[in-house]
Amino acid sequence: MIWMLNEQLMDEQEIQISVTDHGFLYGVGLFETFRVYDCIPFLFEEHMNRLQTGLKLIGIDFTINIDWMNYQLNRLLKANNIINAYIRLTITAGSAPIGLPTKKYDHPNIIWQIKELVPFEEVQSQSKKAVILKTKRNLPETEVRLKSLNFLNHIVAKQEILEEEQTEGIFLTQNNDVAEGIVSNLFYVKEGIVYTPSLDAGILNGITRQHIITLCQTNHIPIIEGLFSLEHLLEANEIFITNSIQEVVPIYQLNNMKLVDSSNNITNAIIRLYKASIKEAIKKIEGK
Repeated sequence: MIWMLNEQLMDEQEIQISVTDHGFLYGVGLFETFRVYDCIPFLFEEHMNRLQTGLKLIGIDFTINIDWMNYQLNRLLKANNIINAYIRLTITAGSAPIGLPTKKYDHPNIIWQIKELVPFEEVQSQSKKAVILKTKRNLPETEVRLKSLNFLNHIVAKQEILEEEQTEGIFLTQNNDVAEGIVSNLFYVKEGIVYTPSLDAGILNGITRQHIITLCQTNHIPIIEGLFSLEHLLEANEIFITNSIQEVVPIYQLNNMKLVDSSNNITNAIIRLYKASIKEAIKKIEGK
């Protein structure tokens, strides 16, 4: 694949950054992952806005121009002759002297990575199993959880399910409230109401999570954000997880518990709404 480093297209094997990059030394950096459907990056502006907010919080002095970022993305797609893609955009602090910073980082590295995905499909993603992790969700390092290069909590958690295929691990907080998946946000349905952990649980405010909440609100599907116990989750009729790449994924089993409502009526309704919003976004951009 052809990737991009600081506007330079090159073979992925040729990408290099300095060992003095504080992204390497101290994990100072952020990333976004999102899908491209027919050359249209879905919820692109929302991803870029979250990235900009995070960069300010960690002292990386870089202003995101959405038109410029979209131009670089299109260069990457064209170089790889791909129209449906997984994209990871990473911004690291850049090189600096060893030790903690004495000023803002003003020479970040900007790395674009890509891999090809299947075209948009009307059918839902394959269902998965979920397990409650022994590893607890760590506390956010800033006032909100960032999508940062420090992924150690996720990596430790992933060790618990390495042998489990098509399985997502679900974090609990230090207070044993339900938090989120290793790479996903969590939703569940109980007696016709959708529940999802609030940001008070220390979770990432996922872009797809935000979109699903909006879809529920605008389509009169009752949804509640809050702090919920594991016992409350175990009473769920339906469970689903979300992220930008996998979209909306039904959960058919939690630990050893098969879900009561295998028809997933509300989950499937939300999947249809999500798919329709993708089609609408594609149509809107292509119509310009």
